[in-house]
Amino acid sequence: MSRLILFNKPYGVLSQFTDRGMDSARLTLSEFIDVPGVYPAGRLDRDSEGLLLLTDDGRLQARIADPKFKTPKTYLVQVEGDPQEASLDQLRHGVDLKDGLTRPAGAERIDDPALWPRDPPVRFRKSVADCWLRLTIREGRNRQVRRMTAAIGHPTLRLVRWSIGDWMVEGIKPGEWREISIAPT
Repeated sequence: MSRLILFNKPYGVLSQFTDRGMDSARLTLSEFIDVPGVYPAGRLDRDSEGLLLLTDDGRLQARIADPKFKTPKTYLVQVEGDPQEASLDQLRHGVDLKDGLTRPAGAERIDDPALWPRDPPVRFRKSVADCWLRLTIREGRNRQVRRMTAAIGHPTLRLVRWSIGDWMVEGIKPGEWREISIAPT
């Protein structure tokens, strides 16, 4: 059986086990997961939260992370402003970024989700509205969701990856993880 770990990565944690940067005070996966032989399947930026998958199965890792497999990744995204349908349609049809046109995304407005508090909290400004979106992408460019929302004029304030394929972060507290066994690929 292959091991698969579903980890709720907190804000500010690197998606790697060691910090090769100059700021060695940054938190890494090793602060939370002491399981030998597992590696992240993809990345989640330091300033993003939510589901990060780790596995000991190289083929599964590639299937999850490689864009050619088009594994859906769903994010709950708090954005600045009040995007209208025309802006959401841009996301649904693909957004032109510096590295090319994105694949069409699933995009819809949602009510404020019942999430854990973020530490530090998102900056609140009375004079600037914000709202939540559910975005599903099938590729994984560097900081893609943030660049997509910025391209439509609604910068991301908070980004939580909710699911990857059929795996969800629901029920897992920040900094905690759950292991499941799956048939090897």
